[in-house]
Amino acid sequence: MKSPLSIACIMAAAFGIAAPAMAFEPNRPVEFVVTAGPGGGTDIFARTIQAIIGKYELMKAPVVVTNKGSAGGAEGFVYTAGYNGDAYKLAFGTNNAYLLPIRAKVPYKSENLVPVASLAADEFILWVNGKSEFKTAADFVAKAKETADMKVGGSQSKDVDQILTSMINDATGTKLGYIPFKSGGEAAVQLAGEHIAANVNNPSENLGQWQAGMVKPLCVFKAEKLKSDAKVAGDKGWSDIATCKDSGIAIDNYSMPRTVWLPEGVDQDVIDFYAGVLKKVSETPEWAKYLADSSQSANFMSGTQLTDFIKKDEASVSQVLKREGWLAN
Repeated sequence: MKSPLSIACIMAAAFGIAAPAMAFEPNRPVEFVVTAGPGGGTDIFARTIQAIIGKYELMKAPVVVTNKGSAGGAEGFVYTAGYNGDAYKLAFGTNNAYLLPIRAKVPYKSENLVPVASLAADEFILWVNGKSEFKTAADFVAKAKETADMKVGGSQSKDVDQILTSMINDATGTKLGYIPFKSGGEAAVQLAGEHIAANVNNPSENLGQWQAGMVKPLCVFKAEKLKSDAKVAGDKGWSDIATCKDSGIAIDNYSMPRTVWLPEGVDQDVIDFYAGVLKKVSETPEWAKYLADSSQSANFMSGTQLTDFIKKDEASVSQVLKREGWLAN
């Protein structure tokens, strides 16, 4: 028995009218391009999605994951952008997809990529040494105004950690210095060893040191407290951390989205297909476990909501880069 779509196509051919367009669905392997090295946050992000798609058979086509993480992720974005109109290349990254072309001379532009979805938000927390005198963000700011040599450590230069440090200085009138390290994990070790005054790591990057009492959180850069009530360090949990805006640093929200991109030139039904698949991924118990295990917040966005967020974030960060003299052009 012929399907309604087959009958419609036969009728269209008989009467010389255009046949109804068939919705896109991949029929050969899809490449997930990870814009980071193996084992890191972006790699785990992509491979978790790959596993969930496979378990629930959300796509008929197989998924292959490749890592192209050199040059701060630029390698993967340049590679993906080079396949204009290719519906079988998806880049996995963060806000670096659209911020890299602003702060560095890279051979692609943000418009060479099309945003598909953002599935999570990696939050930022102001951490200090576990033995420090600071009890609130206000205490930290007061000391920073008195002392000219307080240093904040973070991952890489002119990236999300240093951008946030600049925002703290602008919001509070402090002059915190910044020391770049190779990773958030290295910044956590430096803070635990009292070699820096603070870091602005994501929750998961300082978790082990917090549980060991070597560091402690002062505030989270979020409009409201984190949701998880689980106790992760003695009798303290993520929901016990004050918001920075309520405790001494007037910054409402600062987070790093986990994002997925296609090359420019793809049809809208391609974007819609992958956004639909990723939405289903975000509704699974496995995804909820991934968020809990990595201490990230659920934050699915696609379509206009996502593009509006990107424009706002890009404009906000551009102000910081301009003020610091970090703009690429």
